[in-house]
Parts: sequence; C-alpha cells; structure tokens
Amino acid sequence: MQINLTGHHVDITEPLREYVTTKFAKLERHFDNVVSVHAVLTVEKLEQKAEATIQLRGGTVHADAVATDMYAAIDALTDKLDRQVVKHKEKLTDHHRSEGAIHRALAEE
Repeated sequence: MQINLTGHHVDITEPLREYVTTKFAKLERHFDNVVSVHAVLTVEKLEQKAEATIQLRGGTVHADAVATDMYAAIDALTDKLDRQVVKHKEKLTDHHRSEGAIHRALAEE
C-alpha cells in the first residue's frame, strides 16, 4: 500500500507521518486489496481536519473528519474509512451462492 501524505498549513513531522502510517496499516487487516491512500491534513484556525481517499480494487472510498486535535481527527478518519472498507468488502462477496445449494437440495427431496 502506498501512502501519499500532504499537509495544508501544517508541517508533516515524522511522528505525525508514523502515526498516519500505522493507522492506515490497520485498514489492510480488513481488506488487503488497498492500492493507494492519499491523505490531506489541514489546519484552519482552531479546526484540525483530516481527509483521505483510498483506491481499492473495485472502487474508491473517501472520508474526512474534523476535530480540535490532529491525532483525534486522524482517529475519527480511520474509523470512518474502516467502516466504509468493510462495507465495500461486503458488497464484493457473493451472498447468493449458498442459496442455490439450498434450493437444489429441496428440489431433490
């Protein structure tokens, strides 16, 4: 997974970069087909905003979060993305396969 991190009115320090990297690495435990991540960290007066776009095999997921602390905004962002990635993964799985086997078994009786 390739992570592209951009700062808007904020310097991306090494601890901040490591924090973002570890948080986004946890997304791969649910769905290993993450191609790339583009994250933008923004500071506007008292608001700290984190937004990200994830390129997945089969789609794109985008989310953003605003908090008073940058680390809290990153946590909220990864929670939102985690839910969306799990939802995307559920859509890709074929839930109708087992239904056909049940109908065939009932028809044979």
